[in-house]
Amino acid sequence: MLLISDRYRRRGAMWWLLAATLACALAPAGSAQMEVTVKPISYQGWSHNLQLANGTVEVVVTLDVGPRIIRYGFVGGPNVFKEYAEQMGKAGESSWQIRGGHRLWHAPEDLTRTYALDNSPVKTDPLGAGAVRVLQPAEAITGIQKELDVTLDPAGTGVTVVHRLRNTGLWEVELAPWALSVMAPGGAAIVPLPPKTPHPQGLLPNQAFILWPYTDLADARWRWGTKYVVLKQDNAKGPTKIGMALKTGWVSYLREGLLFVKKIDYQEGQGYPDGGSNFETFTNQEMLEIESLGPLARLAPGRSVEHTERWWLFKDIPGETSDAAIDANIRPRVEAAMK
Repeated sequence: MLLISDRYRRRGAMWWLLAATLACALAPAGSAQMEVTVKPISYQGWSHNLQLANGTVEVVVTLDVGPRIIRYGFVGGPNVFKEYAEQMGKAGESSWQIRGGHRLWHAPEDLTRTYALDNSPVKTDPLGAGAVRVLQPAEAITGIQKELDVTLDPAGTGVTVVHRLRNTGLWEVELAPWALSVMAPGGAAIVPLPPKTPHPQGLLPNQAFILWPYTDLADARWRWGTKYVVLKQDNAKGPTKIGMALKTGWVSYLREGLLFVKKIDYQEGQGYPDGGSNFETFTNQEMLEIESLGPLARLAPGRSVEHTERWWLFKDIPGETSDAAIDANIRPRVEAAMK
């Protein structure tokens, strides 16, 4: 395990290149693992980042701040995540910075606990070919340490992100892992709904929506369809948000022909924060967030809790977001990827 310091700045790049070379050399002939590279790169003003690439897509993990995945996209293509240009390449700020990309929080939201600073270097640990772990020093005000394990599939676009919260403090803490992807503006979140059941067979509720005080159901950015809820990002409008007990397994974000898909699990019988939400989406005039949450856990000192997401990317998806268009252009791709 290395701390990003002067030692890393002198020798980190050589160490990572050697590790990647050895992984490829030790892999069996024809092994798909040889297709994945992990190497240090500069990115958007930060000198220390790790790029995971397989020839199709790339993932960039920041090391000067974090833990954070700042980029996910096709090689040579746009970043599906929002990047706040004025915050790129900076570190050490005295206030929390959104920056963009994908981050890890712990729920429920609180102005002090949730916005603990992540403006300092992170530690890194290789996990084998195509995978890396990044660890933030324990938060001074909470004693919680945040970790991300990022694994890129050797072929295709699939990424697995394991989010881990570890209690390094002296007391038990109740929390839930909260994974937030800040999407580039101009797209639409697509949320599948469970199948309809006619009355009187459907006597009991099977859907739960959670509303925030600033959410207006008459807001034209929302489309409440028969099979899908769609939320469009609009650069002229401020905050709106909903939470859900999402049991259909996935959500997506469509922007300029590029579809980001996130697999989200629901654990029956478990308590979730925010009125039972394992999924939340928020948008304002700058971006849209696709958020997943794990169950609430009472975390004893020294214990940790994990929450896993799976991601995929698809190209050349038509921009129409009617129920019929989603059924034709999006759902078949998602279902094939999740098999």
